[in-house]
Amino acid sequence: MDGKRWTTWGEGVSFGLENGMAVIPYALLKHYRKLGLTGSEAMLLIHLLAFRQVEAVDFPSLEELQAVTGRSAAAISGELQKLMKDGFLSIDEDIDDLRGIHYERYNFSGLYGKLGAYLADLESEASPGGLRDRSPAGNPAGGARSDGYYSAAAAAGAEPEESRSLFGIFEKEFGRPLSPMECETISGWVDQDRYPEDLILLALKESVFAGKVHFRYIDRILLEWSRNRVKTAEDAKAYTQRFRTGGR
Repeated sequence: MDGKRWTTWGEGVSFGLENGMAVIPYALLKHYRKLGLTGSEAMLLIHLLAFRQVEAVDFPSLEELQAVTGRSAAAISGELQKLMKDGFLSIDEDIDDLRGIHYERYNFSGLYGKLGAYLADLESEASPGGLRDRSPAGNPAGGARSDGYYSAAAAAGAEPEESRSLFGIFEKEFGRPLSPMECETISGWVDQDRYPEDLILLALKESVFAGKVHFRYIDRILLEWSRNRVKTAEDAKAYTQRFRTGGR
């Protein structure tokens, strides 16, 4: 490599470093799926952290987030609402007394609290005593249930909600962790399509019954039920019974 190219490369590195560096918790990168986050939700949190650390922007606009993520304002807004609903983010309001300006900023204490609780549970699992039952309902701490299956919702420090349990049930049926895309699909069924969760679980059961345990088949089941005005698990059971007996 000649001196000119080395200088150019060195100048490029220097320029990159001068543009700032964001410190991202490695635990977030490594364990975001165990906290019930999708890949895009985790990336959105990383961008918010970077805006604060590098740009000194505590409350980036949707337009600024669109510019760095390449996603629609509606998608970003939906994920921000979900992150706040699930306790990863909150918004602080304050007033700059010197300038008399009201401003808002994102608060990441929920994210750090959930990461800390999860890492503490990992440490507990690695200790000689193993898991200790500290929960009122008798579940081992950190979301590890008595059957050895891990609950991402409980590990996140939240009460096990139905929408959270969907991820765990699907992972158990599939026998593997879900991909970020699969988690987004489940979230879309609940948040966008408004399918009742018992209806989603029944569609999963139907896919297992048919021996076609994959998301595309489950989505087709839900779409067919929606087209035929199947809105509840009871409707689905009646519809499926008519289908199997040839009476639809």
